[in-house]
Amino acid sequence: MNDIDDAPIPQGDLALQTVAMPKDTNASGDIFGGWLLSQMDIAGMISAMEVARGRVATVAVDGMAFLTPVHVGAVVSCYCDVLEIGRSSIRIMVEVWINSPHDGDPLKVTEGEFVYVAIDESGRTRAIRT
Repeated sequence: MNDIDDAPIPQGDLALQTVAMPKDTNASGDIFGGWLLSQMDIAGMISAMEVARGRVATVAVDGMAFLTPVHVGAVVSCYCDVLEIGRSSIRIMVEVWINSPHDGDPLKVTEGEFVYVAIDESGRTRAIRT
């Protein structure tokens, strides 16, 4: 996994954008980390499906650290960068960014490395068509 930094520019392509809603908060009013993880998985899946030209399944998620809380109403943007394409697997770095509620500057929330595998209609691993 790349070192988490506070560079002001997201790496990769925008794959998913959504709004953090009140139903997704913890008792302190911040967005649940699990909700954020699910959005990252969806974003990564979208990118992996484009590469695999079909169905994929998540097989691994590697280390995440949360750098800043996500507030209700924040626009959550997930950026994906394809790191490696194997025979049947795709490794993708997913970064999450929001705009600061104070000044609107972009803030990096977290990043994680996701691994997907291409699967067929029966759910069995298949080769990625190139």
